[in-house]
Amino acid sequence: MLPFSVEFRPGEPASEQVIYAVKKALVSGQLAPGDRFPSVRVLSQELRINPNTAHKIVAALTADGVLAVQPGIGTIVAAPVTGSLVDRTALLNDELERLIVEARRLGVNEDQVLAAVRKHWRKLS
Repeated sequence: MLPFSVEFRPGEPASEQVIYAVKKALVSGQLAPGDRFPSVRVLSQELRINPNTAHKIVAALTADGVLAVQPGIGTIVAAPVTGSLVDRTALLNDELERLIVEARRLGVNEDQVLAAVRKHWRKLS
């Protein structure tokens, strides 16, 4: 059994949905630094996705610093990102831009976006 859950939605790449689910599990405490992460084979079988897609997911999470490969142990959840607050918040720029573009497309104003962010922040805290 996987330490996170994914409900696949049509129209969005499976790899992006799994990456998001893993990051959400990390911030919500379902995954913790040092936890073993499922192998590519297990991901592929459990999620019923192509092994190449599973490999792409592990590679992307490793490149993002979410996972680390430990020789003789396997893939584990990495320690939290270190560095200044500015460095860490810079990692959010793409996601923030997507949020703002989508909010403006839907006619949602800044106050409504901030209220929604606060609500979800409390939900995951």
